[in-house]
Amino acid sequence: METNGYRLLLPEGTLDYFNISDVKESSTEITIYLEEKNEVPKEYSESKVESKGFYDPITVQDFPIRGKKVYLNIRRRRWVLKDEDCYVSRNWKLVAQGSRMTQEFASFLKELY
Repeated sequence: METNGYRLLLPEGTLDYFNISDVKESSTEITIYLEEKNEVPKEYSESKVESKGFYDPITVQDFPIRGKKVYLNIRRRRWVLKDEDCYVSRNWKLVAQGSRMTQEFASFLKELY
């Protein structure tokens, strides 16, 4: 399925950190599936880090488009610090300050953290 046009429905800056992995559309709703990119957060760039999959996905309802409900199904990535044997994820407070991501979307992600 072509997902390129759906990028226009996302909050600004979302695709800096996420890829659209799928889109499901019905007569009443659109669900956009987002996966966090496998790019190590800057605060861990000097550490030995390995991607260890994703946290459980969460679904957020966004603004409706043309009478259809819009949902964002978000999968946040996690990494393990090899030297410390602990899991880490992106600090969304830092991202919100230094990115083009909308404050609304960043606030939502911070609540998850």
